[in-house]
Amino acid sequence: MLLADSRRSFADLGTQVGLSASAVKRRVDRLRADGVITAFTLRLDPAALGWTVEGYVELHCRPSTSPAAIRRAVEGLAEVVDASTVSGDADALVRIVARDMRHFEEVLEQIGAERFVERTKSVLVLSPLIRRPPPH
Repeated sequence: MLLADSRRSFADLGTQVGLSASAVKRRVDRLRADGVITAFTLRLDPAALGWTVEGYVELHCRPSTSPAAIRRAVEGLAEVVDASTVSGDADALVRIVARDMRHFEEVLEQIGAERFVERTKSVLVLSPLIRRPPPH
């Protein structure tokens, strides 16, 4: 139930599962302490904020580039909404959301300017077909 709506009150959750609000709070606190719950987040619709261009960028890196180096290079860019190392020809795959094509290009140039990046390959999203959180 927290995955569906993390803003639900402990009292409401307790009513649904047959526990008191304080018992639910203790369980949630324990899940947080054990690292099962890592954050309570908010998802925004980028298009509602005027960010209408989305693309995926393959990073092809110099040999011996660590995942940590790639992470450091992209984690400070607000436009990067997802980044992973991957198998196959590319070393990493980065998802970018931007205001417009020029903005996307600027972010792509920033990433491509990193010393470890040999080349990039990008594709733009035309129509998102399915967007859902991971299964729970």
